[in-house]
Amino acid sequence: MSINNSHLTDRKYFIGGFFILIILIYAVRLFYIQVVDDQYQIASDSNAFRYQTEYAVRGYIFDRKGKLLVFNEPSYDLMIIPRETKGCDTLALCEILDINKEEYLKRVKKACQHPNSPRKESIFEKQLSQETYAVLQEKIYRFNGFFVQKRTVRKYPRPIAAHLMGYVGEVSKEKAKKDSTYKEGDYIGISGIEKSYEEELRGKKGIQIQITDVNNKVVGRYKDGKYDTLAIPGKPLYSSIDADLQEYGELLMRGKKGAIVAIEPSTGEILCLISSPSYDPNILVSGKERSRSFAKLYADTENVPLFNRALTAMYPPGSIFKLIDALIAQNDGLINRGTVYPCAMGYPPMGGKPKCHAHGGGRDLVGSIAASCNSYYSYVFRDIVDQKKYPDFKDGYNHWRDMVMSFGPGTRLGTDLPYDKPGNVPSAPYYDKVFGKNGWRSNTIVSLGIGQAELTLVPLQMANVVATIANKGFYYTPHCIKGVGKEKHLDKRFKEKHYVGVQNQEAYNIVIEGMQHALEPGGTAFANRLKDIVVCGKTGTAENPHGKSHAVFLAFAPMDNPKIAFACIVENAGFGGVWSAPIVTLMIEKYLKGKTDRPEVEKRVMEADLIHGQNLLSTGFH
Repeated sequence: MSINNSHLTDRKYFIGGFFILIILIYAVRLFYIQVVDDQYQIASDSNAFRYQTEYAVRGYIFDRKGKLLVFNEPSYDLMIIPRETKGCDTLALCEILDINKEEYLKRVKKACQHPNSPRKESIFEKQLSQETYAVLQEKIYRFNGFFVQKRTVRKYPRPIAAHLMGYVGEVSKEKAKKDSTYKEGDYIGISGIEKSYEEELRGKKGIQIQITDVNNKVVGRYKDGKYDTLAIPGKPLYSSIDADLQEYGELLMRGKKGAIVAIEPSTGEILCLISSPSYDPNILVSGKERSRSFAKLYADTENVPLFNRALTAMYPPGSIFKLIDALIAQNDGLINRGTVYPCAMGYPPMGGKPKCHAHGGGRDLVGSIAASCNSYYSYVFRDIVDQKKYPDFKDGYNHWRDMVMSFGPGTRLGTDLPYDKPGNVPSAPYYDKVFGKNGWRSNTIVSLGIGQAELTLVPLQMANVVATIANKGFYYTPHCIKGVGKEKHLDKRFKEKHYVGVQNQEAYNIVIEGMQHALEPGGTAFANRLKDIVVCGKTGTAENPHGKSHAVFLAFAPMDNPKIAFACIVENAGFGGVWSAPIVTLMIEKYLKGKTDRPEVEKRVMEADLIHGQNLLSTGFH
């Protein structure tokens, strides 16, 4: 009996202790919630608080000399929290925003829909004008549920490099769902540098907990900002672009369709990247003006100003491609300095096709480059493909193709700009489909040897080819940002040398000599020779099945220790020596000397409207 009483007593103490422990846990937790942790108090008083996003300042972009290319200026969005709009002076708000009641209700309904809710903030009116912002600030107490959100928009001190810089736009719904960094209404880089370096430029958003009164006015920060998180600014970008050269090139390309790309051969840094026609990047910045401007640019199907020709227009390279053929054939031991092929105004084995211009008969290798002989490079192409060491001519063709692609054509170069195209170096299976497996030979596709047929390159690839020749066998991946952040970090992939298939230094010396002679008497670019700078260049006239041929010119300068390499294409402009070569040599003078000594050439180029066949000054177009 005593044993049972003892057992009951132990159980009583155990149960009592358990309940005391539970009471202590709750007491401690309640003390922590009410006294220690203010966040629960914040949540309980949420109606008196506003959690306002503090947007990070987007990183600035500078040119290679430290000149500002892109910065930010203040902008303001009108935000709405639908649940709190009871008592709002709707008519007054509509009058300030210049909208009607139906539009107001439509926007409120949208703000309540998924993924937003009546309790969450969303944008009601984007990028208010300074005048509208000032009026709203004075009368905000009348607009319950509304507040003004500060942010910034991009500003361009010089209206240049629109395709290179790119533009910023609103995050898509799909992107906001996939990436928690963004929410609808946030801005994100859409194209150009803004897109490629979005992660570095965007920074990190912060949060302010603001206290509001019954009149919807902010009266302070909760706990003096103790629970706020600060926005972290985006990193500055230091670009390789020379703003003065970029601006000068854009002036020269007014009234012309085409592209210019200039690269520093010793680093792969892009010195300018021009696509023409272009536009002022400032018109794609703010609110309603941005929407109207974008629609206008998009609708311009004649000039297609939004199209980045420097990265995405795939052109037949024309005669500039002969430089690669000359290098491959020398590397294979098929030709040398003294090699001469006949030319009778065309390629004799194919009845004079491809045709050639009059240049005084057969030339040696140096002369063939200077005079740009089509017949010479038709023979060269045939000899490369039909080498006896290959049992099947397709093996010879694949060898030629592989060597060409080592210079960059047919591949994406890996630049730090988005949307670049690979161009096209047609494959043997492609020709099997077109002609049948045994239906083609080297002479069937001989026009590839002079940069025609299905062969296409984008201007960035053309510039990379001439930079590779200037370096005599290697290139750095072209890039337009040379430093990220204050530490000026550069991705290691842009420091790596890429060696091409031709490593015969004498082959490069001979080709470079031929390029120099192109600007000497008898050369196709002689009219563009500079007095005090030795320029090595190659003209091209790229046949265009849709109209007049495109004018192409590649060049680097000076001949020794090259500082700059160019590719320029002017659409439907005819001979490369007439338009593209003057543009490039003017820009070489500008870059290396800071001025040009040929004002008459500059005037002729700047006044020419090749799109409409007019004189720009006489039409009042500036």
